[in-house]
Amino acid sequence: MTWEHPPAESDWEATLVDLTAGRPVLLLAHVAPDADALGSALGVGLALERRGADVVVSFGDEPFEVPRVLRSLPGQHLLRPPGQVGDRPVVVTFDVSSVDRLGILRPVAEAAQTLVAVDHHASYTGFGGRHVVDATVPATAVLAVELVDRLGVELDAEIAAPLYAGLLTDTGSFRFAATTAETHELAARLHRTGLRHDLVARAIYDDEPFGALRMLGAALDRAVLEEGAVGGLGLVWTVVPLADREAFALPIDAAERVIDTLRLASQAQVACVLKEDDDRSWRVSLRSKGRIDVSAVALSLGGGGHRFAAGFTGHGPPGEVLRAVRDRLADAEHLAE
Repeated sequence: MTWEHPPAESDWEATLVDLTAGRPVLLLAHVAPDADALGSALGVGLALERRGADVVVSFGDEPFEVPRVLRSLPGQHLLRPPGQVGDRPVVVTFDVSSVDRLGILRPVAEAAQTLVAVDHHASYTGFGGRHVVDATVPATAVLAVELVDRLGVELDAEIAAPLYAGLLTDTGSFRFAATTAETHELAARLHRTGLRHDLVARAIYDDEPFGALRMLGAALDRAVLEEGAVGGLGLVWTVVPLADREAFALPIDAAERVIDTLRLASQAQVACVLKEDDDRSWRVSLRSKGRIDVSAVALSLGGGGHRFAAGFTGHGPPGEVLRAVRDRLADAEHLAE
């Protein structure tokens, strides 16, 4: 099934009935949440709270730790670690392309009476009973704003801030190809609520501990450029081992900045970063400049994402994980424009 169209009106209407029926609601972001996933959940959570709903927000990581750059977003009081969410009859996922991305909260979601997916990934696998999914919009936050509107809740600065964070990041600060005139109009609408957009952006982009810069330098120093890879389109990759983070007492999300710098290499259409997690698995980030659909690569390896940005979790020696990526990229050459 393709998701290149707006959600069916019947799914919107049924979702509104589920969210306003007075039953406890759980809003879920994907594991290792980014601003679009967690921001969308927090924005809708605040709107439901205004309506008097029993609502909590979570994601399926253990240990449960909000990424440092997202801790200033409004709605943190709604957050609960996985062990405290309990069984809730209504579960809504945000920015989750595959049920596996729910982590340890997958059983809770699958046991819910109603499971709604709000997403914008073309790689969305179709889980859940309701699908508020549109792969033509640049961020899940776009759908989250519409959900807030349909709930009849006024869009104020507190609700708008986490939604703006999602829109800002998933459009690459409005640089990615999926950004449209409507995207800028939505950003202006959110801005008019009085939110401090400069503070939102500063927390996400311009506030790193010095150790994170040292780690970035080490990652770039070991970067490898393979100009002949991906059918001559080029691959640039690097590894962030656990020891690098441990040297500066950094969490895994501190390594997110590496891919944004690595992808600048003009000789490579695809960038790849392997980040070693505390459990020795590898969080793999993929970025494309447009001629390769890295979401298809990530999906084939158990992950998901967008055409230009995707990821998955790998296991085993880093060389084996990277070899799997190379193999899938070779298979993906027919996706080149």
